[in-house]
Amino acid sequence: MSENGLDTLWHNGKSYRKGYTTGSCATAAAKVAALMALRQQVINQVSIVTPSGITLRLNVEQPLICGQQASAAIRKDGGDDVDATHGMLIFAQVALNDSGSITIGGGEGVGTVTRKGIGLPIGSAAINRTPRQTIEQAVREVIGPERGADIVIFAPEGEERAQKTYNGRLGILGGISIIGTTGIVTPMSEESWKRSLALELEMKRAQGMTSVILVPGNHGERFVQEHMQIDAERVVTMSNFVGYMLQEAQRLGFQHVVLVGHLGKLIKVAAGIFHTHSHIADGRMETLVARLALLGAPHEFLRAVFECSTTEAAMELIEQQGWQAVYDDIAQAIGERVKQMLRFAPQPFCCDVVLFSFDNVVLGSNRPISEIVSALHTQMTYEKESL
Repeated sequence: MSENGLDTLWHNGKSYRKGYTTGSCATAAAKVAALMALRQQVINQVSIVTPSGITLRLNVEQPLICGQQASAAIRKDGGDDVDATHGMLIFAQVALNDSGSITIGGGEGVGTVTRKGIGLPIGSAAINRTPRQTIEQAVREVIGPERGADIVIFAPEGEERAQKTYNGRLGILGGISIIGTTGIVTPMSEESWKRSLALELEMKRAQGMTSVILVPGNHGERFVQEHMQIDAERVVTMSNFVGYMLQEAQRLGFQHVVLVGHLGKLIKVAAGIFHTHSHIADGRMETLVARLALLGAPHEFLRAVFECSTTEAAMELIEQQGWQAVYDDIAQAIGERVKQMLRFAPQPFCCDVVLFSFDNVVLGSNRPISEIVSALHTQMTYEKESL
């Protein structure tokens, strides 16, 4: 265990150092600033519990107290997964008041949302939902239920660093995003990462499972539990390695695989893109426009969809014009692509597909979700009887 509370990963005799997200930095900075404003005392180290349950002990930089207001910074550390924000200072300024409510805003170097489609209102600071929740929770624990606080997250280097990110393409202007769903950055080489995901598949199969649900990440796992009422034990993360994990599922002899994910991620598979990281390939809008065109959508509408920066933004146009049937069509196209990939397998598994939005709304599936869930339950019953 390192000084900050993070484990070191070992793979093939090499150690990989974990890090923490900008969301964890902002949460820790806000917590310590609130503590300093409340206690009127400079604090040089702070602890937070991340959404993944890991406790971080972080050094505080540039602490400053001005009456009922205080500010502090935490230096971002991506571990061995260095990105554009690695090493920069994430600040929080907290001003205590008697309102009883907590507000969270963005200051210098934190981007502003200028387009729909990323799950945040236009004009708001690019501070994602999970960090907003952890920041508010951490400060509330410090100040108690009666006091209020105005929190501003800022990063003086943010605007410059953001030039190295995809924020501009997403309509986030003027700085970085404060992100992170687990609070922890887990670094691994791509091959070792893929192997670790496949190991989980092997474990499920060894336990007697013959069906599995593959999701890109945490969002998909929550969707499965909340909307499909299927236990998380049945879920395996595939990250961007869709093709690799499908091939592994076939190798291991799974009989039923369900792909569940956000439209913006899985739509790439409908175009035959089985590694879905944007660095490898993209074609979301091209694929969406092509599927809409095949359904007979008019040219002017297709042009408007194509000019959207995200699939979430395109969803609004699709709903307005009544072309929601495209989602089932895309799900079916994804299933066909998977069948094509497995066409030489002697006994290919049955593949189902479920697509959802950022708001956890079911968009489409290759067949009714009730049938997919029923098939999973039937498979589970068969597995229990076979034990």
